[in-house]
Amino acid sequence: MDETDFWELIDGSRAAAGGDPEEQADALVERLLGLAPDRVVDFARHFEERYNRAYTWDLWAAAALMLDGASDDAFDYFRCWLIGQGRHVFEGALDDPDQLARLVGDFDEDTDGDAEELGYAADEAYEQLTGVVMPDLRLPPAPPEPLGGYLDFDDDAALAERFPRLWTRFRR
Repeated sequence: MDETDFWELIDGSRAAAGGDPEEQADALVERLLGLAPDRVVDFARHFEERYNRAYTWDLWAAAALMLDGASDDAFDYFRCWLIGQGRHVFEGALDDPDQLARLVGDFDEDTDGDAEELGYAADEAYEQLTGVVMPDLRLPPAPPEPLGGYLDFDDDAALAERFPRLWTRFRR
């Protein structure tokens, strides 16, 4: 599976779900069930690589602004949601998290920004296809700490300066 195939599965599942993160996870599982198990493993590798790339202080701060706070778990689920938004949004956010203010349309902090189930879709599909758990993906370990420079999420002035668009749109 190449990167284009990966993003087509993400985009197709998001479109089928009408943007609902829980329904997107179900739609993705259904699509993955139509693949051979080795392609599901490939999909899982692509997902995990992007999930780890998104482990940055800047994206965590963006999540904190958009969600009015973001614990460790909330940031994990936010990264899954970010991948679920598709290549354009994901790459744009990695390039400059402040662009999420314009890349993301309507945003309901109660339902958006949290796609925990999306992170388990490949595991679920693989188990249904094979009856066993997903094998080790043989990827480098996730970074022990977020990448980039530390940001104090309680420093309103620093956040407003670093993320002026997100601050204007999401800060209450």
